[in-house]
Amino acid sequence: MTTAEKPRSVAIVGAGPVGALMAVYLANRGWNVHVYETRPDMRLPENTAKIQNRSINLALSTRGLTALKGTGLALDELIMKSGLPMRGRMLHIGNEGHLVSQDYGVHGECINSVDRAKLNEDLITAAEELSNVKVSFNLALKRADLDKGTLTLENKETKEIVKAHADLIIGCDGAYSSVRSSLMRYVRLDFGQEYIPHGYCELSIPAKIGADGKPEFAMDPEHLHIWPRHKFMMIALPNPDKSFTVTLFMPFANFEMIHNESDLINFFEQYFADAIKLMGKDLLIKEYFKNPKGSLVMVRANPYHYKDRCIILGDAAHSMVPFYGQGMNCGFEDVRILDSLLSEFNVKSTQDGEADNSLALALEAYTERRAKDLKAICELALYNYTEMRHGVTSPVYLMRKKVESWLHLLVPSKVIPLYTMVSFSNRPYSEAYARHHKQGFWLTVAGAALGLGTAAGLLVAGWKQRRQLKDAAGLLKAAFLTAAQSAQKLVQ
Repeated sequence: MTTAEKPRSVAIVGAGPVGALMAVYLANRGWNVHVYETRPDMRLPENTAKIQNRSINLALSTRGLTALKGTGLALDELIMKSGLPMRGRMLHIGNEGHLVSQDYGVHGECINSVDRAKLNEDLITAAEELSNVKVSFNLALKRADLDKGTLTLENKETKEIVKAHADLIIGCDGAYSSVRSSLMRYVRLDFGQEYIPHGYCELSIPAKIGADGKPEFAMDPEHLHIWPRHKFMMIALPNPDKSFTVTLFMPFANFEMIHNESDLINFFEQYFADAIKLMGKDLLIKEYFKNPKGSLVMVRANPYHYKDRCIILGDAAHSMVPFYGQGMNCGFEDVRILDSLLSEFNVKSTQDGEADNSLALALEAYTERRAKDLKAICELALYNYTEMRHGVTSPVYLMRKKVESWLHLLVPSKVIPLYTMVSFSNRPYSEAYARHHKQGFWLTVAGAALGLGTAAGLLVAGWKQRRQLKDAAGLLKAAFLTAAQSAQKLVQ
């Protein structure tokens, strides 16, 4: 570096998982990185109680692991040391909790349950270990002058006003982003925010004590457990301490009907009786009335950048509902793709005073290339809520998934399940969505043909057996429904 050159400086607002990972990537490029976080340092024991608990476990899959590995610091291996692989869904059907396993992939693919707080702490620590990264806590962004590259921040404890400067400002500050609010003053930013009528409440299933006196999982830890109840659902993800983090998702109207302990127990006895035995009534009552009822918000924004001065990533640009397990994975992919564009446009880590529009071109390319993918995954995340709380129990859905899995085994390059493309590949979300629609009609037709053939065979082979007749009738019903859907698609 000559005396005329100086390292580029970047201010990252938000030290959540996406902000911390972005800091690592840019530090690896030689940039001077300063991260500003509103919350106190979550790694300090005295601050744990001050930070609002957001314990919905994160589902780490291929996109997120690829981005972690891309740092060259083996962060994927670090995070997975405490990750728990889940190879499929375990459905708890009916009030008795009849168990039905549905694998995520035909080759044993897994998503991984990771603790949000520990992952965030590990990434902040990894960033701070780099000599050109500084992380400051308790500082909330009040406003930003993007043309001048100045930030005005307020210390949340002392109320002191702090000024900062950076060549590039990156907003990784979540769905209610202050950086995005500043960005709106500089570009014609299309923005949408939508709350769905459903909320969530965190609960838990404690570890049980085994015969040897040691804690054990109360349920199979290799599955994401789902209690699908059509209009609402409950899920549970395993933790390293043998407990499960449980999340109840349902319309706020249903939450508002539960006024006291009796209402709560009656509700669970009606819909989640098997879960009561696992949780214990006392713990259920304590956690339900203590823990907040959170909202679920979707945020859409475009463009994501302003010249070579600012860009927003993660939830600041595309907050989505959590039902595809892609929020964090998508945010990590934002980081990886932005980094690849910095390389593609040969953005230097230093500035020498000469005119250089490479950074502006890279940020512009990010908006142009990423927008359709972010739109696609936000739509898929909302769609997957319907599938998880209702579709997974439908005969039509189950038949289609069987056919899709068989065809994927037979002709893997021709038929790829949507979940596989989204969770177990780095294929662009928009491409996965488009391919899913192209495959959909023929899979539905194949499912109808298979169902009709199987049902007819059962009728012929088992005409004297009432049970077989009942099974055949069910298959015929599913097949006819599938065929009807195929015909509807054909005429559209």
